[in-house]
Amino acid sequence: MNMTKETKRAIYILIFGNFLICLGISLVIPVQPFIKKMYGYSTTDIGIMTSLYAFAQFLASPIVGRISDRMGRKVVIVTGLSLYMISEIIFALSNSLWLFNVSRIIGGLSAAMFMPTSMAMAADLTDKKERARVIGWISAAFSGGLILGPGIGGLLANFSIKTPFWAAAALGLISTIFTIIFLVDEPQNLMTKSEKISWKHFLKPMMIVLFAMIFISSFGLQGFESIYSIYVNQVFKFSMGTIALVLTLNGISSLFFQIVMFDWLTRQLGELHLIGLCFFLGGLCTVWITQAHHQLEVIIATLIVFTAFDIVRPAITTLLTKTSQANQGLINGLNMSLTSVGNVVGPIMSGMLMDMNPQVPYIVVAMILFASFVITLIVQRVAVQKS
Repeated sequence: MNMTKETKRAIYILIFGNFLICLGISLVIPVQPFIKKMYGYSTTDIGIMTSLYAFAQFLASPIVGRISDRMGRKVVIVTGLSLYMISEIIFALSNSLWLFNVSRIIGGLSAAMFMPTSMAMAADLTDKKERARVIGWISAAFSGGLILGPGIGGLLANFSIKTPFWAAAALGLISTIFTIIFLVDEPQNLMTKSEKISWKHFLKPMMIVLFAMIFISSFGLQGFESIYSIYVNQVFKFSMGTIALVLTLNGISSLFFQIVMFDWLTRQLGELHLIGLCFFLGGLCTVWITQAHHQLEVIIATLIVFTAFDIVRPAITTLLTKTSQANQGLINGLNMSLTSVGNVVGPIMSGMLMDMNPQVPYIVVAMILFASFVITLIVQRVAVQKS
């Protein structure tokens, strides 16, 4: 890629920041069953705790995206990293449900400030030819944090149940300082790309479909992931160490496909075909998990499900950022807001359904993913007819 030294440095900072923020989102996953037992919480309590993060993110993301369009990216990014550090410290100090919930709300605000703003900044700094690869790398950091977070959290929790969050807070402090010193903002360039919004032009049919797919993919991922450690612990008797190992292996696989294979897959299949394939494989392997009899089956199916989800996100985001050169902050803010809606609904639904029957939430997730696959087939057919 033909980039200046400053542009490359900015993108590296954005990649690390996305990884760090998503690490904070998912560190809590392997300790959920143990927090649940230690404090006597229900699965619904845990689902609500998880969803509060996404709810705060949902409310703040479009507003923050528009602010960054007008005021510049760096100040919003630095504020987001600072709030991330604060949220991890509060979680590490918490011993009551309301404090855990406060921590997750602040964490959601930090994600709303950092993630859509960083994606918008990446779009500002790249042209369409470069963008798919850059977004693939940023999305790899995003999903890598989500997938590796549970594994790292499980390993650090062997020292203490709060150790993962102290470690995340320390990384947040280092990242904030590093970003203040080395990230260069260019407010004049950003301002020229912030135009008056024409909603009729902005919400094209394809954009509406892509936004719907964003919601579905986030709903499916969080509906699957939010109860995963509780599900395999309860149904298949996975230990915390086994959960950490499985999710770490999944992280390695997902990172390989996003960093090494994503650009090649999009060139060979096209984004829409790739999205459809991921929805289909995710639904199929979610059903497989509910019917599995051995831990090895669960591990293989989990590997495929997470990899499918982690490919579909950058594919959708790449298509979105190509729809308009202007208002990238708002576009990515809406992207993150709809992701957050899925993240709110998914864990609450899965938690409530799992309190009734452990298998039901995954059956529901699979049905939604299969329906999404059908929608992508329809969209592909319409696109072919128009061309």
